[in-house]
Amino acid sequence: MTHNRAQRSPLMTRRRFGLLALSLPFWSTAAPASTLMSDLLAQASAPRSPGELWVLVDDSESKLSIFRGDRLVDRFYPVSLGRGGARPQRVRGDRATPLGEFRVMRFNYHSKFHTFVGLDYPTPAHARMALEAGVYSQQDYDDYFSYYRRHGSPPQDTVLGGYIGIHGLGVADPEIHRRFNWTDGCVAVTDRQIDTLSSMIDIGTRVVIR
Repeated sequence: MTHNRAQRSPLMTRRRFGLLALSLPFWSTAAPASTLMSDLLAQASAPRSPGELWVLVDDSESKLSIFRGDRLVDRFYPVSLGRGGARPQRVRGDRATPLGEFRVMRFNYHSKFHTFVGLDYPTPAHARMALEAGVYSQQDYDDYFSYYRRHGSPPQDTVLGGYIGIHGLGVADPEIHRRFNWTDGCVAVTDRQIDTLSSMIDIGTRVVIR
């Protein structure tokens, strides 16, 4: 692995974005966010192909697992999530970790948390849930997709918040990490673990948080 990867940008072509948006299920406004996310995670928590390298973060077990297809490659325990818990519908400032299916968007090797692996939160699925729940207005929803089309990444400054990722400890207290969920919504592992993880994954790697 070289740090040149930190300079690469994710590719979000017009065709790929269209396929991404069209793949969203048609959700009834009567269905709560937890039900919608359960359906999404039921499909996401399985490999896309036998050779896919993907990451699974399990809130209930405080584990981060790296898989190659169905085969476990490595596992980190314990991991720390947001102080606000993990939930399907996150809003800015609640310090919750969003559940869902994400893609790695960027690497920051100069983070105060040692290394930061940025995820594409909020995803179109989170935007759709926010609209159905009344957290997003129709204008917010339209603006979200307009921004995504222009920049190839989701906006980070809406009511849903942003800057969610997986990172090391850096300046954080290792003892607090071992005992508590302490982040503002990210997934935290040790510095050694984030070094291992970032050496194995790349832009576009799929990350499931459930």
